[in-house]
Amino acid sequence: MTGKEQADLGGVSETLLWTTYQRAVEARRPHAVLDDPRAIELVERIDYPFQERFGSRFGQWQALRARCFDREVRRFLARRPEGTVVALGEGLETQFWRVDNGRVSWLTVDVPEVIELRERLLPGSPRRRTLAGSAFDAQWIDAVEDAGEVLVTAQGLLMYFDREAVHGLIATIGRRLPAGELIFDAVPASFAARSRRGDLKTAGGFRPPPWLWGIDADEERALTELCTLEALRLPRGRGPLFGFIAPLLARIPALRRGMLTVFRARFEA
Repeated sequence: MTGKEQADLGGVSETLLWTTYQRAVEARRPHAVLDDPRAIELVERIDYPFQERFGSRFGQWQALRARCFDREVRRFLARRPEGTVVALGEGLETQFWRVDNGRVSWLTVDVPEVIELRERLLPGSPRRRTLAGSAFDAQWIDAVEDAGEVLVTAQGLLMYFDREAVHGLIATIGRRLPAGELIFDAVPASFAARSRRGDLKTAGGFRPPPWLWGIDADEERALTELCTLEALRLPRGRGPLFGFIAPLLARIPALRRGMLTVFRARFEA
């Protein structure tokens, strides 16, 4: 017995351990690009072979993605200090504690086994609620539809669902929450294809579930029929790749589409 907490997850849910570990890897560095002490605490508390299973190559990349989402939440809260944030498929993301302004209302939506794990490992708050269910079920919209302007985030989620489901979710948010915004990330369509072939895995043998949806120029154009779409740049990071090369590539749409991209979707109120 290790005395640590068990996290018996599989499929898409297991990927939350990968993202949590990568944030913790970066947060432990002396000159980290992300301050995330709760991610470190989670990794220390969970009984799981993180290093052997995942390796530590993607810590900074994952941290910069998280910082991009953090930046957009802070931007929203600067305008709406008592606003509502809905985090779809939040996993063990600890964003609430990184961006909390003391006034935000937060709703986490995830499958029951993940909600149980979050409630066991993370502290409660009267301003933070959880809802056990699918991000693609309108039940969570019922819970916030009267909240006014709402910011919805979907970090590391949509690529695991097919195009019809993704477009349906975006269209539903636009119809039911027209004054809101959606921040989501998308992998390149070519990466999604490689994932479906089983070509992507870590050095430790972890092979994530296949990505069913990816984005290219045609898909970006299709999404603009559902919303006003804006590609967001990741914060500048450390070293040549994240400090210079990636920010330069992100300025050129054709090259940016070869990388994971974070988007803002706005709707007509």
